[in-house]
Amino acid sequence: MNAIVALCHFCELHGPRTLFCTEVLHAPLPQGAGNGDSPGQGEQAEEEEGGIQMSSRIRAHSPAEGASAESSSPGPKKSDMCEASDSQGVGDVSFLTGGCRSLAAGHPGYISHDKETSIKYVSHQHPNHPQLFSIVRQACVRSLSCEVCPGREGPIFFGDEQHGFVFSHTFFIKDSLARGFQRWYSIIAIMMDRIYLINSWPFLLGKIRGIIDELQGKALKVFEAEQFGCPQRAQRMNTAFTPFLHQRNGNAARSLTSLTSDDNLWACLHTSFAWLLKACGSRLTEKLLEGAPTEDTLVQMEKLADLEEESESWDNSEAEEEEKAPVLPEGAGGRELAKCPTESSLLSDCANWQPRKLSVFKSLRHMRQVLGAPSFRMLAWHVLMGNQVIWKSRDADLVHSAFEVLRTMLPVGCVRIIPYSNQYEEAYRCNFLGLSPHVQIPSHVLSSEFAVVVEAHTAPRSSLHPAGCEDDQSLSKYEFVVTSGSPVAADRVGPTILNKMEAALTNQNLSVGVVDQCLVCLKEEWMNKVKVLFKFTKVDSRPKEDTQKLLSILGASEEDNVKLLKFWMTGLSKTYKSHLMSTVRSPTASEPRN
Repeated sequence: MNAIVALCHFCELHGPRTLFCTEVLHAPLPQGAGNGDSPGQGEQAEEEEGGIQMSSRIRAHSPAEGASAESSSPGPKKSDMCEASDSQGVGDVSFLTGGCRSLAAGHPGYISHDKETSIKYVSHQHPNHPQLFSIVRQACVRSLSCEVCPGREGPIFFGDEQHGFVFSHTFFIKDSLARGFQRWYSIIAIMMDRIYLINSWPFLLGKIRGIIDELQGKALKVFEAEQFGCPQRAQRMNTAFTPFLHQRNGNAARSLTSLTSDDNLWACLHTSFAWLLKACGSRLTEKLLEGAPTEDTLVQMEKLADLEEESESWDNSEAEEEEKAPVLPEGAGGRELAKCPTESSLLSDCANWQPRKLSVFKSLRHMRQVLGAPSFRMLAWHVLMGNQVIWKSRDADLVHSAFEVLRTMLPVGCVRIIPYSNQYEEAYRCNFLGLSPHVQIPSHVLSSEFAVVVEAHTAPRSSLHPAGCEDDQSLSKYEFVVTSGSPVAADRVGPTILNKMEAALTNQNLSVGVVDQCLVCLKEEWMNKVKVLFKFTKVDSRPKEDTQKLLSILGASEEDNVKLLKFWMTGLSKTYKSHLMSTVRSPTASEPRN
């Protein structure tokens, strides 16, 4: 996520100051940067928080990375910040910080490397880039002085297109030496994308609130310990204004590290801020939506919702059974009763069947080459008309692959598959049925004009595929026989979509990917005609004469086109049907005809 997270503080001497900020670097670090892998230059540790693994290291920065060198940094002058003080008994003044500074002078900062995306998260006192420094500085001032929420503690949103948009959460930290026994801080998140920041509000609020609670909890323990040892309220009553005059005479305000008694505070904040940027950037993704969702998308969403509802009801029933289950006698432990799947669960599995990744038939063009043009046209005609397609083979993967290819010719709502069965299933249960070779098909089905059978026989060694076929070892041992009670004559017109489909498949200038997109466009075109016909006949209840005129206008007045439209009408989503049924019928439908 292209954003900056910063911790800000309102200093009693210098006003709003940025203490600590973490930003994202997408480009590789310059070669001139310090080598954190060499001994004495840095230390590396593997950290994992919230399932995100990063390689965190302390590294000396070059000026281009956000160096702490005073000469090149756009940060405030040294005289404008609280100086280090040894009044807290730490010993080495070079590693001390005041209330306006997080990292001591010369501290290299913190870097975390995300191995998954090769993005680096860099933390230091101020951004090195002058423009970013100005943006963060202005956000800090507005967060702690101008933009104040009721009660002064809590989240607030502000910003503009020029200086970025800011999520700010202000809070107080207990300090026994401060005026009012508390100091004012804020955590801000800055980015240029207003919509993304607003959509991330609940996530940022929860995570930043957790960081604040941890800081306040640590500071409260230190405050209570100091008040117990030396109460400040009585001392201030006896010596009015002395603490503040003492501070203004040159001594620095206490740092946040001292207030929380946590020497690893800034390293922990770096880890938290880096994780926050990583997690907030990955939880929301942008998708390009062109118009309304397609019918296939709506049907898939409905199937997913039904599946989730079924799983929830199944979990509830299992919980009830566990409550009512009798106590097993001793010695029965370790033996579980196997649950037999019901017929409804099997039907659900078949209805939600997903094809295997094993690909025998690579595409419709490949299948047309293997079966031959006449046999493929017969098979495709039956598929588009909604007739039952029966595929018999010893190889279940072959059947799966065939159905995976053939189903692309139909809308998702028109596909009902039983991938492989040991008995014949009626046509109302499935329009794609895979059978083992020994299964007997009823004679009335074999002679029916509403079914087509594809048999994969073991081919003699002398047989070869048709010329131009993409030869394949898995298909070289088979020869395919396509039979039906209603063979499609070569001179028959057939549905318009079939003719356009064959024209695309025979055009060798079109790649397989382009042919797939052509098929998607053809399906959407004819699904739009289905919607118009459904609205005209089912919702408005127009007479047959008007329906014939409509079919002529749609270019679908031929017999095969009408059958195709009626079959595809069964694949309309429940969402679309309920929307049409709930709308007011058109006035012309109820008006008397002259």
